[in-house]
Amino acid sequence: MFVVIRGGGDIATGIALRLYRSGMAVCLCEIPAPTAIRRTVCFSEAVRLGETTVEGITARRCHVEEVPDLLEQGIIPVLIDPAGESIPALAPDVVVDAILAKRNLGTTMDMAPVVIGVGPGFTAGEDCHAAVETMRGHYLGRVLYEGSPLENTAVPGLIGGYAGERVLRAPADGVFQAVGQIGDQVREGDVAGYVDGVPMRCMISGVLRGILPDGTVVHKGMKSGDVDPRCAIDHCFCASDKALAVGGGVLEAILNLSDILVD
Repeated sequence: MFVVIRGGGDIATGIALRLYRSGMAVCLCEIPAPTAIRRTVCFSEAVRLGETTVEGITARRCHVEEVPDLLEQGIIPVLIDPAGESIPALAPDVVVDAILAKRNLGTTMDMAPVVIGVGPGFTAGEDCHAAVETMRGHYLGRVLYEGSPLENTAVPGLIGGYAGERVLRAPADGVFQAVGQIGDQVREGDVAGYVDGVPMRCMISGVLRGILPDGTVVHKGMKSGDVDPRCAIDHCFCASDKALAVGGGVLEAILNLSDILVD
C-alpha cells in the first residue's frame, strides 16, 4: 500500500513511522522552508539537510521521478510540494493530510481512494473519509468517520505540569539565531536564542526539546522553541506519545477503510 502524507513535522513523522513499520510505502510532501520545532524527530529536516534519520528510518529530499527508486531502497521520499501537485502522478492508495494548519489547505476526497484528515479543519464524509483527533486527552488518536476533531484551543498540551510556559516564542520580528541546541539543559531565564538581538528566554527549567534553526525568518509571537520540564534527554530524539497515538489512529483508519481499496 502506498501512502502520501502532506506535511513532515513531528506528528506527520510519527504517522510515517507507524505506517512504514507496518509495511506501507510512504512519501511526504512538504513546504520549501519548514518551521518544525522538534527537528530531531521531523522528516521535514530532509528539506533543509537533504537527508535525515529518525528512529533508524531515513528520509531524503528528492524529485518526483526519484520516488520509486527511493521506495525500493526503503528510504522515505520527501518532495517539496506544498500544494500536493504531484499527488495525481504518484497515484497513491491513501492521502493523509497532516499539515496541522488547523484548517483544510486544499485536501479533497478525490485525491485518492482513501483520504484521511488529521486534526481540526476536517469533516469526515465531506473533505475526507476519516479524521483523527489530535487534542491531548481522552480522545487523542480516536478515528472519526463522521464529524470533525475538536477545535484548536490555542493552548499547548500539559506536559510535566506545564502548558503555555514550555513554549518559546519569538520576541520580535526578524531573523532567528539559536543559542541552545536540542537536548541542552536550560534554566528559567536562560537565553535560548535571539531575534535581531532581542533575547528569547526560557520561562521554565528543563531540556530544550525543540528550537528553530539559525536563519529562520520569524514574526513576533511565533513558536520558536520548546522546553520539556521532564528533563529526559532521550525524549528529544524519539517520536512523542502524541505523534505515535495519532499515527496509530491513521493506521487504524487505513485498515478499516481497506475495503475501499480492494473494491
